[in-house]
Amino acid sequence: MIHVFVGPTLPRSELALPGVRPWPPVRHGDLFDSAIRAGDTALIIDGVYHQAPALRHKEILEAMGRGVRVIGAASIGALRAAELAPYGMLGVGSVYAAYVRGDIDGDDEVAVGQAPDGTSTALTWPLVNVRHVLALAKSAGVIDAERATTLLAALRAIYYPQRTWAAVRAVCQREGESALVDWLARQREQDRYFGDLKRVDALAAVRTALGSGPTTGSGSGPAPVWETAYFRRWSNAFARERLDGTALSTEDRLVYQQVFDPTFREKWTAYLEHLSQHPADGGPGLTLPERLARVSDGDLPADRVFHPQVDLRNERTTAVLLAGETVHDRQAVACYADALARYRRERPGFSAAAVREEAARALLLRVWRCLEREFDVEASARGLVCGARAVEAAKRLVPGFLEETTRREAAGVVR
Repeated sequence: MIHVFVGPTLPRSELALPGVRPWPPVRHGDLFDSAIRAGDTALIIDGVYHQAPALRHKEILEAMGRGVRVIGAASIGALRAAELAPYGMLGVGSVYAAYVRGDIDGDDEVAVGQAPDGTSTALTWPLVNVRHVLALAKSAGVIDAERATTLLAALRAIYYPQRTWAAVRAVCQREGESALVDWLARQREQDRYFGDLKRVDALAAVRTALGSGPTTGSGSGPAPVWETAYFRRWSNAFARERLDGTALSTEDRLVYQQVFDPTFREKWTAYLEHLSQHPADGGPGLTLPERLARVSDGDLPADRVFHPQVDLRNERTTAVLLAGETVHDRQAVACYADALARYRRERPGFSAAAVREEAARALLLRVWRCLEREFDVEASARGLVCGARAVEAAKRLVPGFLEETTRREAAGVVR
């Protein structure tokens, strides 16, 4: 399957081809989608970076590491390909080549203002297209090199969401380039894509993706050195699975079990035992007591000594940690996620991080039925490291828990 992330550069309607799946402009987390698998090709053309977090370099590296062929062109794809070419990302087209040569170096070169109606229609001219049009005008004898340089500087000074055709025309006329305006208007009447270098590159990249080629990365071996704690947080945050007809966050499911499963202490110990006997670094396997004896004097339980980073993309990990999950649990996770989403819609600027720590702590103390002095010990035994981290994790559950509690109390049910 070829996954094409595209928006204003190329209409998705032009990608109605067998084996091609168009996606909206790429954003942070999109390459973690389970639909993108080893052996697939991800063609990155357009992406967001102003209105939402942009695609990170390490997300591309991770995709290539699991056997996805990644191609970039025309817009943010060209920029990322130029940056990651030494690691196996394939770049296509003139914009990519310009980034590699150092002729251009900023993301403002390819940025465009988009329509707010969700159609991803480009409303403005990117600088790479302006440069290309000026080069074509020089070749046609409409403008000389010195005047083209002056005009490019004037057009570059316009903030990219305001560089519309009307703005380009006004600047040209202000600079005394009416002949250029008339010439460009005639060219655009004959070809509405005249001077659209990004479109040319995007079409070339689609043809490249449709051709044969090896995947980049084998997806095997130890974790690359770039797989940091930050990267793990991103990948965990975007891990999702469709269960019982609903797409659920794996991280939300785990936190729900850590908070509400009365037997989760045993599951966390089983997980530590699994890691001890199957270490990620390929070293010798040991029983958990044997490994604990090597690093401590035995005064502390394993959960107070070992704090592994959980990888929610690992099927064995989720099988162990979510072993006790029920259909009712998954329904509750979905309800809690809906409640959090509703709070966000109804309270502009609200996020889980904005939930009061006192509310999350009260939830945990109530559910765990432990004393304040036992709070850190209970959190650690459930894989949450300490009370402070447990509070942060549980914040996402507070809106849903409060709604559920209100309903239960109204019905005369005590949890």
